[in-house]
Amino acid sequence: MLSDCILIVVISVCTAFLGEGLTWLMVYRTDKYKKLKAEVEKQSKKLEKQRETETNDRVQKKKLERQEEKLKTNSRDLSLVKMKSMFAIGFAFTALLSMFNSIFDGRVVANLPFTPISFVQGISHRNLPGEDYTHCSFIFLYILCTMSIRQNIQKLLGLAPSRAASKQGTGFFTPPSQLGR
Repeated sequence: MLSDCILIVVISVCTAFLGEGLTWLMVYRTDKYKKLKAEVEKQSKKLEKQRETETNDRVQKKKLERQEEKLKTNSRDLSLVKMKSMFAIGFAFTALLSMFNSIFDGRVVANLPFTPISFVQGISHRNLPGEDYTHCSFIFLYILCTMSIRQNIQKLLGLAPSRAASKQGTGFFTPPSQLGR
């Protein structure tokens, strides 16, 4: 069981590096992405400075709204550039996941120290025989590993979004309530 856990962590690390490598090839090294990212960074910092020196002047508020709108547009364009490659990477990872899922099908790869809540049990005990819900399936452990490892690898490689840009919360899928602060 320990060897399965270690193998799943290694698989997770390898697929995270593979995903970041493919994303770098398809997105991060392109001039369009670099230009948009630099623009979003510059606008985020500029907007943050303008918010610090907040005034009640109508002209300043209009200028601030224009800056926010420009930042939203550039952030949306940046997300669209990334999204095209994410479809290709998602398709490749779906194939990899189904292959690994068939390899580990019906095998208990770990014992959880707790019984998961009911709506998580379906994935944590997926394709495992018996009713012991402390048994963990491949897919559950793989998802947990990937969620924790991929962000750290992005930070390690310097591909994670900057704090200024992510602090603004202006992505393609950001709810409108956050955008109009």
